[in-house]
Amino acid sequence: MARPHDSPGPGPEDAAPGTAPGDGVGNTAYGRKPFSRSRSHFADRITADGRSGWPVEAGRYRLIISRACPWASRAVISRRLLGLESALSMGIVDPIQDDRSWRFTLDPGDRDPVLGIRFLSEAYDRRETGYPGGVSVPAVVDVPSGQLVTNDFQQITLDLATEWRALHRPGAPDLYPEALREEIDEVIEGVYRDVNNGVYRAGFATGQAEYDTAYAALFRRLDLLSERLAERRYLVGDTITEADIRLFTTLVRFDPVYHGHFKCNRFKLSEDPVLWAYAKDLFQTPGFGDTVDFHHIKQHYYRVHTGVNPTGIVPGGPELDGWLTPHHREELGGRPFGDGTPPGPVPAGETVPPDGRP
Repeated sequence: MARPHDSPGPGPEDAAPGTAPGDGVGNTAYGRKPFSRSRSHFADRITADGRSGWPVEAGRYRLIISRACPWASRAVISRRLLGLESALSMGIVDPIQDDRSWRFTLDPGDRDPVLGIRFLSEAYDRRETGYPGGVSVPAVVDVPSGQLVTNDFQQITLDLATEWRALHRPGAPDLYPEALREEIDEVIEGVYRDVNNGVYRAGFATGQAEYDTAYAALFRRLDLLSERLAERRYLVGDTITEADIRLFTTLVRFDPVYHGHFKCNRFKLSEDPVLWAYAKDLFQTPGFGDTVDFHHIKQHYYRVHTGVNPTGIVPGGPELDGWLTPHHREELGGRPFGDGTPPGPVPAGETVPPDGRP
């Protein structure tokens, strides 16, 4: 999540997901140089009919994520809700990057057990030798060739919901229902611009005016979202959709990092009754909170962004017990999974360690 990349899709062309530096600047530059995001360089798609050259195929691809990164967390939640764990394996990188990119130091021998690589940059290099850009997560890698297929974080989750249908679990929800796509796209455009990317614009601002603009847009959008959610359980329709996934991954990081580290401090999430209840509702829904690792989140932001937090000190708070308290959102009705069912237990090897959970 250092220097992200964007892709075609809702939102402006100057924003994107979690990356490791690839330009020799390193993470010390954040907070010291103007913040911008560039477009995803590798935007291939994995499709049901293989029209892009990458057909959907169980076991062929590996999703590489950081639990610290909100953009990667979208893919983790979607994969779990849709029951794609057995079809699309997942590798988890160390939340602490270095200038060689995301590292597999959480695995035995410091290598991804499926791809056999030590750094995610190796998969990028196999796709394009000497690739000069940042190395971002989420990334989907072709296991047979070991090369990156896509780092297009905007499109990955949409394709998991639509192109991978043949491999969805029985009872999987429709996260991008065709009848609601226009409304979903409209909602996620504002969420992306002002909230998902807005916290970064505020946190990495190098001047007061730049910060003030991002801060104002962020809280204006949060106010609108709070109003929207006051009498409806979910953002679009009466079930969980892509829109809820995209908002949740920022909200769940708000009090632990964005409020203090990124100076997004008009209020804490826990101080807005509607947004706090909404976020808790999702957190307590299978597929959301069971993918969140607060330890990874805090370690990454406070230790990697040395331009913003030069001491590297990781704060002790906030307390996490509130995430498990009653939310009462069920009183608004709604059906979390529509006509479907909740996902099953978290697969062995993918559970969040105790120090990352409430």
